[in-house]
Amino acid sequence: MNETPETTATALQPTDAPAAAPQPQPSGFGMMVPMLLILAIFYFMMIRPQQRKEKERRKMIEELRAGAKIIFAGGLVGTIVEATEKTFIVETVNGQIEILRGCVNGLAGADAAADAAK
Repeated sequence: MNETPETTATALQPTDAPAAAPQPQPSGFGMMVPMLLILAIFYFMMIRPQQRKEKERRKMIEELRAGAKIIFAGGLVGTIVEATEKTFIVETVNGQIEILRGCVNGLAGADAAADAAK
């Protein structure tokens, strides 16, 4: 067998092989579906429950009246003496202080137990 370099090179190259098909590019919509699912899960697992808790806290603050024992956001405990539109006058161990309604973190003592039973 007397082969020349030209016949060897042509024998190794397939002549009837199909051309390589281009790879399809992923569509923008196909990439958005998983992202939207992740955002929906995040919303229902974290954001919505937090909004519900905040709504309940605001309702509780609106319903507070004189005589209620409360816990401030800083951890202090006191009893409401007077309620105004934006503030509470609160009796603490050291005397009376005025606090903003938003500083109330929750009810303390028997008030908290009665509220939890509702």
